[in-house]
Amino acid sequence: MAAPTGNQGWAQLRQQARSLESQTEALFHTYSQFSTVSNIPAKPSKEEQETESKLEEILEKRDSVVGQLARLLDSEASLTSSALKQNNLSLLREKLAEHRRDLVRLRSNLQDARNRANLLSNVRDDIQSYRASNPEAAEAEYMLDERNRIDNSHGMIDSVLSQAYATNESFIAQRETLASINRRITLAASQVPGLNTIIGKISARKRRDSIIMGSFIAFCFVLFWFFL
Repeated sequence: MAAPTGNQGWAQLRQQARSLESQTEALFHTYSQFSTVSNIPAKPSKEEQETESKLEEILEKRDSVVGQLARLLDSEASLTSSALKQNNLSLLREKLAEHRRDLVRLRSNLQDARNRANLLSNVRDDIQSYRASNPEAAEAEYMLDERNRIDNSHGMIDSVLSQAYATNESFIAQRETLASINRRITLAASQVPGLNTIIGKISARKRRDSIIMGSFIAFCFVLFWFFL
């Protein structure tokens, strides 16, 4: 097939490059999910290998398309003089280089996640094998774990008791403060001439009013029963 030429050829190649960019980003999203699964397999799955292969293939296609755009731009004087097309070509190259770096980074992250998962799995297998072959050691480890849990429970109880003691001491301090204030008020009242007499008269008047009110209520109650 003949190579595209002129502005029409430029537009076709640029559209193809943008389409390949979109496909690359969609595959990146799929490829990044393989490192976030809960039980990552020890070896790459078939789907993971196919996704990685598609990414490498699309990146090669994009490299070819960018090369065609560069050759077209160099061969056509009308295109070479266009600053916009020069800028478009530069952006396509930068995006391609960025996606190549992203593929390397994602592949490295996926391998690191797989190595960590394999390491944890190996450690768990080693612990289980050791416990199976050394039941006495396994029992001692179990007793040690139980002791640690009991110690943690005691620590929580001690913390709660400490808070209760602190609260009780706070209440005692507040009670002493109120008693001190009461003593000061009593002392101040005793030092003011005639204040105790006034307080006594007020108390006597309250008692008198209470007696009068009680007598009146009793009188009304008797009348009520008398006329009933």
